[in-house]
Amino acid sequence: MPSVASTLATGFAPHRPDLADSYRAAGVFDDRPLWSALAARAVSNPTDPAVTDGATGTTLTYRGLLDASDRRAAGFATAGLRPGDRVILQLHNSAEFAVTFFGLLRAGLVPVMTLPAHRITEIAHLAAGSGARAYVCDDIRGGFDYRDLAADLRSRVPAVEHIFVTGDAGSFRPLPEDSGDWHPPAVDADLPALFLVSGGTTGLPKLIARTHNDYAFNAVTSAAIAELTASDVYLAALPAAHNFPLCCPGLLGMIGVGGHTVFTQDPSPDSAFDVIERYRVTVTALVPALAQLWCAATEWEPADISSLRLLQVGGSKLAAPDAAAIDAAMGPVVQQVFGMAEGLICYTRLDDPRDLVHVSQGAPMSPLDEVRIVDEDGAPVPDGEEGELQVRGPYTIRGYYRAPEHNLRSFTDDGFYASGDLVRRLPSGHLAVTGRIKDTIVRAGENVAADDVEEHLLAHPAIAHAAVIGLPDDALGELICAVVVPGRDTTAPSLPDVRSFLADRGLASFKLPDRFHAIDELPVTSVGKIDKAALRTDLASPSRVD
Repeated sequence: MPSVASTLATGFAPHRPDLADSYRAAGVFDDRPLWSALAARAVSNPTDPAVTDGATGTTLTYRGLLDASDRRAAGFATAGLRPGDRVILQLHNSAEFAVTFFGLLRAGLVPVMTLPAHRITEIAHLAAGSGARAYVCDDIRGGFDYRDLAADLRSRVPAVEHIFVTGDAGSFRPLPEDSGDWHPPAVDADLPALFLVSGGTTGLPKLIARTHNDYAFNAVTSAAIAELTASDVYLAALPAAHNFPLCCPGLLGMIGVGGHTVFTQDPSPDSAFDVIERYRVTVTALVPALAQLWCAATEWEPADISSLRLLQVGGSKLAAPDAAAIDAAMGPVVQQVFGMAEGLICYTRLDDPRDLVHVSQGAPMSPLDEVRIVDEDGAPVPDGEEGELQVRGPYTIRGYYRAPEHNLRSFTDDGFYASGDLVRRLPSGHLAVTGRIKDTIVRAGENVAADDVEEHLLAHPAIAHAAVIGLPDDALGELICAVVVPGRDTTAPSLPDVRSFLADRGLASFKLPDRFHAIDELPVTSVGKIDKAALRTDLASPSRVD
C-alpha cells in the first residue's frame, strides 16, 4: 500500500524548496497541524464558547468542541478510514459542521470542502478527482434529499466506500463516534490539510490543495488584519465550506484567537439580524448582493445590530456607491475583501480612510505576497493601468491538484498564478478590480464557468448551439444568460424547461440560467469564435427578455 505522503503528494505541486525555506525563516510556516489552534484553546480557554448552532441554540465550549471532534475522529478511524484518505464534506452551516470538520483533521483525513448547492455532477467529479473514500452529507435540507445524491454517487464512483449522513441516515450510516484513549496521528504540515473547490473558470471545478502550513498562516494573518480578539463573535452566514467564512478569517481565524462562532443557515436580514442581536455578533462576511439587502433592511428590521463592528464584503466587487451606502446605514463597518481560494487575499485595513475603502478591494495581506500586473503579452504595466493580476506567495498554490493541463494555462514558468482578474494598482498599493479576462460569470459571489453550463445545454435535444454569458445586475453582480440556437425542426425550450433539464442533470442550483434567449445564429468573430462581447452588448438591456 502506498504511504500517506506518496498518495497525497501525487498530483500536488509544493512550493519550491528555496521559497519554502525562506517562509520558514520568516516565521510564516510553523510546521504544526491545522487543528493545533483548537487543541491549544481547549487548554487555555476550555469553558469559553467556541461554536453555536443558530438553528438549535446548541453551544459547544472549546473543550467540548475538541472532545466531540475527537470522538468523531475516532469513529472515522473505527469505520476503516486511514490518515491521508480524502472525504467529501457536504454539510450545511451548523455546529455539526465544525465537529465533523475538525474530526476529519484530527483523524489525519483530508476533507474536500464542497458546497450545499453542489449536485451530483460536481460531487462525482470531485470525488473521482480527489480519490475520495468517503462522503459526508445531511439528510434533507431545503427540500433536497442528499441521500439520493449519495446513492447516485456510490453508483458513479465505486471508490467511495463509506457514506455518513446527519439526521435520518436511511440506508446509510450515521456520523460515527467512538471513545477511548485516542490520539491524532502525526501529519506532514507541507502536505494538503484540505481541498478547497475552485469557482470554476474552465469546465467543472478544480481541486485546490491547501497545506497545514499555508492555511494556518492564512487564518492567523487574516485574524490579525480584522483585529479579532477572544471577545469577538463571528456570524458564519455564507456557506462555511467557502474559503471566505472558513479562513478569511472565518471559523479558523476565530478559533485561533479564542472567539465565538455562530452558524446560521438563513442569511436573510429578517433571520440574521435576530441572531446578531441575540448573540451580540461583532463580525460577519457577506457577498455584495446580501450586503445590499442587509443595508436596505436596516430601514424596516427592528432588531438591534449595533454590536456589528466589521462587515466583510467579498466574493465579487462591491461598487463604491454600495460601500458608501452600507457605511451610512450601519456605521463605518465595511471591509472590502478580494481574493481567491487559490491563495492571495486582499483586505482594506481598519484604519484606511473610508473613501479608500469604498473605491478599492484591498491590499495584499502579507508583505511576502509577490504581485505583478501584466498586459496581454505578460509585460508589467505601470501603476494605475489595467492588467491581469498574477501572484506568488506563501499561501498561494503552485498548481491545481491532478490537473496538469489546467496548470499549463494557469501558472507561469516561474510559479505565478495567473488569476484572470483585471485590476489596477492604486498609489496606496491597494487594488481596484476592473473585470475578468477568463470566461467566468460571478453571480452572487459564486464563480460559474461558462463552458461548464454550455456543455450541459448542448445535451438538450432541442439545442444545437449554445453560448453562456454574464449580464450586469445590481443585486447579483451578474446574471447567467443562456443564448441558444435551436436544432433543425425543433422548437426552442423555455427558461423553466432549460432550468429543469439542467437541474435533472445534476448541475448546481447557482449555475442555472437566469435569462434565456433563442436566436437563429450565434455571432462570430473574424477568427470564427463565438462573439460573446457582441452578445453582451445586444442583450444587456433589461428589456431583452424572452
